[in-house]
Amino acid sequence: MISTLCKVERIEQVSSTVHKITLTPPNTVEFKAGQYLQVVMGENDKRPFSIANAPHQNKFLELHIGATPENAYAYEVLQACKNNGELNVEIGLGLAHLRNSPLPAIIIAGGTGYSYAKSILYSILETQPERQTIFYWGANRLEDLYELDELLKLEVAHSNLKIKSVLENPPADWLGHTGWVHLAVMKDFSSFEATQVYTAGRFEMAAAIRNDFVPKGLDTEHLFGDAFSYI
Repeated sequence: MISTLCKVERIEQVSSTVHKITLTPPNTVEFKAGQYLQVVMGENDKRPFSIANAPHQNKFLELHIGATPENAYAYEVLQACKNNGELNVEIGLGLAHLRNSPLPAIIIAGGTGYSYAKSILYSILETQPERQTIFYWGANRLEDLYELDELLKLEVAHSNLKIKSVLENPPADWLGHTGWVHLAVMKDFSSFEATQVYTAGRFEMAAAIRNDFVPKGLDTEHLFGDAFSYI
């Protein structure tokens, strides 16, 4: 774990509730794809957020913070970014990081769990470019898929990558999956044998993935997500 004071380089609102924060550390940083950092708000107040960039992009740190005044836990971090222009962070935490493997990778993001999934995806494309990868991003509304265009461009550039978007409340002309994201994955896969699954989102989603995918052949040794340290 590395502790460092980072400059808040940029704050970009990417949806009605999500802000993309770019931090610049004083030196390049090392972490594994899928790990998280803790924002140190006080001696006994450390708040975890996934690192959204990949490890080879080691000159900055990208966070996606879903923050509303009703969610003080995240909103206070956003306000600290705006008011102080810097954050004290601890980098390189979590065991649900990307593994090198010849197995196909299924990446499942719910909401702002996308930030964890993004780091996994971009690292696979950089370090395991031949690996078969399918990426699912589930959200409530279309506006919540705030980087969908960028993902679709990656799909065009990489023949071994498939992007699947899932909406609970889609517009009338929506052609993608609808409903809960893990159920959309189950529509596409009859078996999860010989695959790796990486997931981030609500704990309820993670629990449903474990409960539903393991009976269909998923080895729990090939299921990764920070939620599984708690559920």
